[in-house]
Amino acid sequence: MKPIDLRSDTVTKPTPAMRRAMAEAEVGDDIYGEDPTARRLEELVAERLGLEAALFVPSGTQANQIAMGLHCRLGDEVLADAGSHIFHYESGALSGLWGVQPAPLAGERGVFSPEQVKAAVRTDFIGPRSRLVSLENTHNRGGGKVWPLERFREVVEASRAAGLAVHLDGARLFNAAVATGTPAAAWSSLTDSTAVCFSKGLGAPAGSAILGSRELIAEARRLRKRLGGAMRQVGILAAGALYALEHHVERLAEDHEHARRLAAGLAELPGVTVDPGQVETNMVVAEFPGPQADTVAKLAAQGVLAGATGSSPRAVRLVTHLDISAGDIDEVLARIRRGLAG
Repeated sequence: MKPIDLRSDTVTKPTPAMRRAMAEAEVGDDIYGEDPTARRLEELVAERLGLEAALFVPSGTQANQIAMGLHCRLGDEVLADAGSHIFHYESGALSGLWGVQPAPLAGERGVFSPEQVKAAVRTDFIGPRSRLVSLENTHNRGGGKVWPLERFREVVEASRAAGLAVHLDGARLFNAAVATGTPAAAWSSLTDSTAVCFSKGLGAPAGSAILGSRELIAEARRLRKRLGGAMRQVGILAAGALYALEHHVERLAEDHEHARRLAAGLAELPGVTVDPGQVETNMVVAEFPGPQADTVAKLAAQGVLAGATGSSPRAVRLVTHLDISAGDIDEVLARIRRGLAG
């Protein structure tokens, strides 16, 4: 039985066309700024996201952490939703690299309000200095929740009024854009910095970008070097990201449709609790009988690979992606049905 991997959209394999683009990529020494494929990628993603400049980096975590280093200083504080990626999935880099502490906000599936920002900003000299607000779109632990654009704009305005810089962790920003029909730049152009990932829904094997003003990205290049993220003939990787940006954005709609189909099927199974109305992009969070670790093991025994999520002790996350077809969704539902019956 062939496993069907729904743990994350990071598990995709490069398509044959993407592999060809990578094999044929024109390259140069990127530390000298001489890799033409990396330059094309950076120019294209900056144009698409409405910011002046971009820098190709190895991972989404590094993109976010470069942003933390750009905006914050020792002892500063970052405001973000309590479930944010920068707090939970970046190995403590916020404090370990920059000496910055988190200020968690209790958002609803990752979305918080301008009033929460205003209330959380430090104004006394005793506490840490509030320096940055970080917004995650779509929100991972929020089950792929899209930030409503008007709410996003209001939070940005409140942050600016409080003297805070604004960073967007847009690892899955293109999912948000495709799901809503709103250009990705509508969110990113409002920020001081934005990070986007090419190795999630877009299906490239590696790579992210951090974007901002030309001055900011010049400093980002220095921090990338400090963090060990500067590479030489990086055009081989950049070519995969460039192909993904040019060919795999609109097809994200298929992933969203597959996720809705999966949620609707799960909702019909006894003992499974899921709200199909909350499936906005490519993530389905469902509650199964018993602890999530047991459920993940039972699903794996049926050839369905899923992941635990922090939303509740019984919640399991299933993520659709480039390598999952409509037929795979039907097979997943059949396997889960058999597993629950057994």
